[in-house]
Amino acid sequence: MKRLYSKRWNRTIGRACLPCLLLPALAVLAQTRVSAGAGAAPGQPVAITLEDAIHRAQSSDPAYVAAQATKKTAALDRSIAVAGLLPSARILSQDIYVQPNGVTSDGDAGEPNAPLPRFVSADARPWEYIAQGTVDETFSVAGTAAVRRANAAAAQAAAEQEIARRGLVAGVTALFYTVLAAEHKLTVAQQARDEAADFTKITEEREQAREAAHADVVKAQLEEQTRDREFEDAQLAAERARLELGVLLFPDPRTPYTLSAAEAAPPLASREDIDAAAAKNNPELKSALAALSVSNADVLAARAAYLPDVRLDFMYGIDANQFAVNAPLTAVNGPLIRPHNLGYSTSFTVNLPVWDWLATEHKVKQSEIRREAAQVTLTATQRQLIARLDEAYSEAATARDQLASLDQSVATAAESLRLTKEAYQGGEGTVLEVVDAQNAYVTAQMAREDGRVRYETARAELQTLTGTM
Repeated sequence: MKRLYSKRWNRTIGRACLPCLLLPALAVLAQTRVSAGAGAAPGQPVAITLEDAIHRAQSSDPAYVAAQATKKTAALDRSIAVAGLLPSARILSQDIYVQPNGVTSDGDAGEPNAPLPRFVSADARPWEYIAQGTVDETFSVAGTAAVRRANAAAAQAAAEQEIARRGLVAGVTALFYTVLAAEHKLTVAQQARDEAADFTKITEEREQAREAAHADVVKAQLEEQTRDREFEDAQLAAERARLELGVLLFPDPRTPYTLSAAEAAPPLASREDIDAAAAKNNPELKSALAALSVSNADVLAARAAYLPDVRLDFMYGIDANQFAVNAPLTAVNGPLIRPHNLGYSTSFTVNLPVWDWLATEHKVKQSEIRREAAQVTLTATQRQLIARLDEAYSEAATARDQLASLDQSVATAAESLRLTKEAYQGGEGTVLEVVDAQNAYVTAQMAREDGRVRYETARAELQTLTGTM
């Protein structure tokens, strides 16, 4: 009975708690849907331009967010390094009790006899009170080197963040136009399927009228089946591309959206403008230069260990046997006075390095080796920039020149298909000629979409080198 009662009680508790467990999950899901569909009317897909896609991706791409976080932390490191050059202030409050040694001293005037402490540092009283404010400053070459290194590291982090941003722009641009091309290809596949179905109907009608052989019907049916499969493949490719872009745009990749872009491809900048922008705004070159500056600062910091450090301390407060501004009355040369416990002290310390078993020398060699590697990296980056710039511009120029040719090919293929179909219906052509014309038309349309993607991707690659599209 006890076990049965326990099971029933557990079921009751579980049913009662189930809504409590589901409500937070449902609230999160609802919030996700609301945020995903922000900016669109209820039930309508979200309209996305290329700028919108880039802006949305910047808040969801892990690589870009990590680079942005590194840039922010590097800026804070620079502030920390600068703070290391400035005086620091602290407040010290301490109460010390020392075990008595069993001997009692004669108290001063106005004071009772007090036991003597066992430790000499206790100032002849078992109790010692310390309450001081301390300001200290250290002068060293290492501090200056740390600031230089922090500044260079911040510049490098900023360049790396810009590299990540431009890479994200290039990736989103390629995905954006890939989705557009996939949707256009789906439309082309749909039109090709309808065209094949219409042609099958034409061959069947000609067969019934005894104007064509049954082989023409079979060939048309085979072509229609091929177009059906191509349409299914195009539909799958479009859905895959939309999901891949949706991962960067929405909390739920399945959120419906539409893409908006200009029909005409944007122009390509002149080579002179591209070269000037690349020389001025290339983040990879800036990152390599900043890395070399970091290495120079590391060499300076390593060599600073050969030099002395100077430390200046200023303390103001109380270090007495009574926690008070003034001490008890004390006889000094006859009259009774009340000495002041509140006062200041200063210290000046020079730290001279003498021998560290060649550790400093080895650190200097390590930093010099890393500096040589950074110099080689900078030189290699300059060479790669020249090669990549030539390659990317040639790719973009070739893709731009081929766009006009691809448009002309589509128009020519469409006219060829029209004439071939008319010739077939007039009994002057064959079914193979019609099928070939259909294939040529579909191939030309697909090539045009691929050509637009190629051009936009090449322009995005130039953007990673120059900072401008």
